[in-house]
Amino acid sequence: MAGQRVEVDGGIMEGGGQILRVSTALSCLLGLPLRVQKIRAGRSTPGLRPQHLSGLEMIRDLCDGQLEGAEIGSTEIMFTPEKIKGGIHTADTKTAGSVCLLMQVSMPCVLFAASASELRLKGGTNAEMAPQIDYTTMVFKPIVEKFGFKFNCDIKMRGYYPKGGGEVIVRMSPVKQLNPINLTDRGSVTKIYGRAFVAGVLPFKVAKDMAAAAVRCIRKEIRDLYVNIQPVQEPKDQAFGNGNGIIIIAETSTGCLFAGSSLGKRGVNADKVGIEAAEMLLANLRHGGAVDEYLQDQLIIFMALACGVSRIKTGPVTLHTQTAIHFAEQLAKAKFSVKKSEDEDASKDTYVIECQGIGMTNPYL
Repeated sequence: MAGQRVEVDGGIMEGGGQILRVSTALSCLLGLPLRVQKIRAGRSTPGLRPQHLSGLEMIRDLCDGQLEGAEIGSTEIMFTPEKIKGGIHTADTKTAGSVCLLMQVSMPCVLFAASASELRLKGGTNAEMAPQIDYTTMVFKPIVEKFGFKFNCDIKMRGYYPKGGGEVIVRMSPVKQLNPINLTDRGSVTKIYGRAFVAGVLPFKVAKDMAAAAVRCIRKEIRDLYVNIQPVQEPKDQAFGNGNGIIIIAETSTGCLFAGSSLGKRGVNADKVGIEAAEMLLANLRHGGAVDEYLQDQLIIFMALACGVSRIKTGPVTLHTQTAIHFAEQLAKAKFSVKKSEDEDASKDTYVIECQGIGMTNPYL
């Protein structure tokens, strides 16, 4: 299986953990031996962090591969994949490293495994610089399942910065092939709902204040819709540590989903957290795309693997998305085009990302 090693520069474009996630997932799927250099070269703490390491180790275990140079702070790894197998796989960041990012790297791989998989992911469920687990279940899941697979996501324990301690179990069966998707018809907003949570020692009033501030902010711009944001006190037995945050979802007549979310930090008042999430949601609704800025880059790898042409309409194309496209083209040889959307009024910054997928088939099914 071992052919010529593919060389990846981990310091270009987004220059962070995302390059590692996309390239190791594709390496695993395509059986391409890989060398990644200059990992997170420009970051304040360069090299592998605990969450990147646990993601790499998980991919290695998924396919009985070989991994060299994988330790905290390392800026170069070599990965030699073998056959992807199903079964139970565990990854533990031992920090507040995001379980959602662990899911991002492993999910495409286990779709093409020989049998069903159970991924036990431990770390932060609602962490900074990553999607919240609620985003994964409420937005990512229903949309990504349009590629023609289903997964089950069981939140056993929530974990927050700085301790982590959360656990999520993802179960999924393999597929023969992925269908292409077409997310270009935005429709009109029909529903806005969400959840504002507090965990640990934080008073319930904080959840109510976040929700109320978010509703007030949305009302200024969208007057005719009922906005239903539930304040929630996380049960003691289902949350590890202290945290607060909010996620708000807008659903459209064509089934598109958009989100805005924010996490509380020490010394930041609850209203501010609620308003930040509301403003993020409103910004994602203004550009006229059919996916929000956080879904964009997560769909690229699935579009690259699908059989046929996928299209998504987006707002401004993020650096994460450009990075995912670059490596999907380099490693999988998928063909992407990004064009300014024709059918918008010129004031809107809207794009259509189109991909001719490679039609990856599962060799075991």
